[in-house]
Amino acid sequence: MQDKTAIVTGAAGGIGGAVAAALAGRGVRVAAVDRDAHRLQQRAAEANAAGHTVTAFPADVTDADAVRTLVDAVERTLGPVDFLVNAAGVLHLGTVIGFGDEEWARTFAVNTTGVFHLSRAVAERMMPRRTGAIVTVASNAARTPRAEMAAYAASKAAAAQFTKSLGVELAPYGIRCNVVGPGSTDTPMLSSMWQDASGREATVRGRPEVYRLGIPLGRIARPENIADAVVFLLSDAAAHITLHDLTVDGGATLGA
Repeated sequence: MQDKTAIVTGAAGGIGGAVAAALAGRGVRVAAVDRDAHRLQQRAAEANAAGHTVTAFPADVTDADAVRTLVDAVERTLGPVDFLVNAAGVLHLGTVIGFGDEEWARTFAVNTTGVFHLSRAVAERMMPRRTGAIVTVASNAARTPRAEMAAYAASKAAAAQFTKSLGVELAPYGIRCNVVGPGSTDTPMLSSMWQDASGREATVRGRPEVYRLGIPLGRIARPENIADAVVFLLSDAAAHITLHDLTVDGGATLGA
């Protein structure tokens, strides 16, 4: 992966940041993308201080024009894009009956439409070169229903199916498209779901009242665990893998 170029969205967050760091550590030139420009610059500075190449590109993935401008700037600055990781995501909790239109629209704008914007813009560049790999970070909730997470689950299911369908279209060009479905991962998004200090234990043990199993491995994932799966699917070790959905959840959905 040395001297390749990658775009990683959500790079100021837990999983996106871990993916950016993992790729940079393997000699990849990383274009780190996020709306949070301040945190993004901090992450890039930390990586560059460690001798890696991470360049911050603040952008909103829900803006199609901004995304096209972003991809053009990355290719002019860092070189042709070899890898795309769609890791930007938002979570709004709530029952369907009480869920607001704005929260619903925002969830899909980031989690689904953002994936479309980036994937389309990058695929246009990859196709003439007949090489590249795309990984979308979805969720195990894309396969297993979750109470009070209907919008999130639906948006991630849509993003996963979009990525696989894109993979069918891009396969003749040698471009691979895969999905990673994390379960509970130690990030601010997960902790935002907890009401108190017991939240971590409840996540591991499960919540029968909302039909949620615990985690058989008995621990919450670290962002690096998810990053390892993403890096594998981007790498030549996965050269014959495409249209695959790799669940990384410690067994929480029993292989669903």
